[in-house]
Amino acid sequence: MKSTESPLSSAPSFSVEQLLKELPVPLFTCNRQGILHLSNTAFDELCELKALPGTSVFEIKTLKFFDGNGRRISSENSPLLEILHSRNPVINKQVKAGPKNQSFLLSTSFSLKADQGEQLVNFCLIPNYSTESEEIKNARLSAIVEYSNDAIISKDLNGHITSWNKAAEKLFKYTEEEVIGKHISLLFPEDRLKDERMILDTIKRGEQIKHFETIRLDKTGKEIPLSLTISPIKDSAGRIIGASKVAREISERLESEKKQAHLSAIVEHSDDAIISKDLNGTITSWNHGASKIFGYSEEEVLGKPITLLIPAERLQEEDLILKKIKSGEKIQHFETVRVTKVGKEIPVSLSVSPIKNLQGAIIGASKIARNIEEQIRFRKKIKAYNVKLNILNSVGRDISSNLDVQTVIQKVTDACTKLSGAKFGAFFYNTENGNGESMMLYTLSGAPKEAFENLGMPRHTAVFQSTFTGQGAVRIDDITSDARYGQNYPFNGMPPGHLKVVSYMAIPVISSSGKVTGGLLFGHPEKGVFQEEHEMMIKSIAAQAAIALDNSRLFERVKSLSEKKDEFIALASHELKTPLTTVKGYLQILEKKIEEPSSRLFLSKALEQADRLHTLIEDLLNMSRIEAGKLEFHYEEFDLREMLLDLAETFSHSASTHQIITNLGENPVIVKADKQRLEQALINLLSNAVKYSPTAQKVHLNLSVNDENIRVGVRDEGIGLTEEEQKQVFSRFYRAESTKGINGLGLGLYLTKQIIDAHHGQLAVESKVGAGSEFYFMLPRIC
Repeated sequence: MKSTESPLSSAPSFSVEQLLKELPVPLFTCNRQGILHLSNTAFDELCELKALPGTSVFEIKTLKFFDGNGRRISSENSPLLEILHSRNPVINKQVKAGPKNQSFLLSTSFSLKADQGEQLVNFCLIPNYSTESEEIKNARLSAIVEYSNDAIISKDLNGHITSWNKAAEKLFKYTEEEVIGKHISLLFPEDRLKDERMILDTIKRGEQIKHFETIRLDKTGKEIPLSLTISPIKDSAGRIIGASKVAREISERLESEKKQAHLSAIVEHSDDAIISKDLNGTITSWNHGASKIFGYSEEEVLGKPITLLIPAERLQEEDLILKKIKSGEKIQHFETVRVTKVGKEIPVSLSVSPIKNLQGAIIGASKIARNIEEQIRFRKKIKAYNVKLNILNSVGRDISSNLDVQTVIQKVTDACTKLSGAKFGAFFYNTENGNGESMMLYTLSGAPKEAFENLGMPRHTAVFQSTFTGQGAVRIDDITSDARYGQNYPFNGMPPGHLKVVSYMAIPVISSSGKVTGGLLFGHPEKGVFQEEHEMMIKSIAAQAAIALDNSRLFERVKSLSEKKDEFIALASHELKTPLTTVKGYLQILEKKIEEPSSRLFLSKALEQADRLHTLIEDLLNMSRIEAGKLEFHYEEFDLREMLLDLAETFSHSASTHQIITNLGENPVIVKADKQRLEQALINLLSNAVKYSPTAQKVHLNLSVNDENIRVGVRDEGIGLTEEEQKQVFSRFYRAESTKGINGLGLGLYLTKQIIDAHHGQLAVESKVGAGSEFYFMLPRIC
């Protein structure tokens, strides 16, 4: 029988083993299951350990194989496994193995084990020195792959991952150990699984897939938008054995494109004109808003100078704008004028910003132009409204604060003429002549009074009648076209020399009693000037004016009565003073001659009452002098402290019911004042303190000084005043409710306040009901 053993297996056993041991190339023999039968020293060095017979070559952890990218091949994909399952010998298969990732040419042969007839596979690994330069190249490529910013993944034709770089780890969050040998569909969303079939079909045809945009999943399940470039991987024989995939994340690009699309949509559909130009002022872009505002289509302006839109007198603005843009400045809300296609000038607000390239160099400008015609109209309306509002506020203040009839009516006429836009306005009093027809011109605005003086007073014609009889307002766009116009003899219209009137408006001024006081009449030489808003404003002012006129008339009546009352008081006081002085003199003579006690008592009481009456008359005379502005003051410098000491001493004798307690300090206090009037004021305060504290026994007189003022206070321990009473206590003839039954006219504090005011001082009160009051005044200190 012919032997099936190879020459190697038929040689003497000692010769084979000796040969194996001494050969410098790694050799080993194993069965089809990978159980090691024998190996040589070179193989042990390759494995970096002693390989023992009976050990599985797949369990020798240090026997490493690497792919073309320098990555270790797992035991499931080991080239040994493929060879052991093959029935054909391998000749010069290029592999990388060992701790140094060295290149070898792998060849195999088959033999039978002598004692058992089991087939053995003989492996010979011959160093491939001819590929050293190729290894260096591959090492360089491996480094590029490993440190690429893009995820680079390879897979076999069954879709199993065979390599995985650092960028892939970073992008998908899987480590190399977690994915090697796993199916690439691990990264696919369910709705994208069909992509893999298309990809593999394309690769198997030897075609490349470039920039295929799709979605993949990372370890957390997050969807990642990617751009894939996939190329076939071929072995040394040119057969396609897998695919190399470069995956680049495009989230930022897609977001940028989304933003760019959004901005483009905003630009294109903006109502504002958005225009770009280069640094020479040539238009480079033009949106729909620009076409709408300026009337040019995009085709008409691209490549044209921006000066196409600028009026000749404003061309220097473009030079200024370009100068600022070139220096990197922005221009915000620059209001100017530009020209449309039809030559119409329109007001615009410009905002201009520099355009920069990727290197940061300024290459042009972006301009936003907003048509501000409406804003300007609105501003004018607001301005006009503010003017009217100021006029209304002003006339309102004047009406409410002024009681002079002439002043009130003139201000009303002036304000209403401005508010209505009238050429002239007038106020006519509603007075009648013997025939019951005339009106009197009182005030005029917008025209000289002489324009009416030669025309006589207007009559109650049909045009005027509704106003001056109180029937209502009249507003006519063209008085000459009105049926009531021109119906009265002798002029049958406006008399010669009359101001030209076309637009006409008249508003009655009606008092609170319903009587028509007069009318506000307005005219303008143009048609349709007066609108409903004017009529409403004038009606409002006319109503206020009517109240003001009523108040003015009432004030004049009160003023007249007050003047008559003051005249009477002055006359009566003067006339009473002369006989009183005579009576008092006779009583004093009798007091000296009569010694009988009871008679002297009656004379003493009579003299006290005469003195009291004299004081009352003197107060009335002083009040009259104050009202007439004739109360005289004689200022001199004196020691106020000394005067207060004298007053306290004198008052202690006359007011025996109360003790005057003084706190006046130790130093002189010099003031410049009317000594007599100031003494009169203090006597009033001390008298009141005694009078309104009938159950108390003390009155306090205090003096204090600071850097600016001198303060004098009189404090009692009497009945006190409420807050409301304190507000009115210095009014003329005022008497508090709590003082009923106590004699007095209510003039003392009034006169005291007038005296202190004349000294540029202040008089005030602090009081609490049941605890007394302190009246005090402050005078400026002499420096």
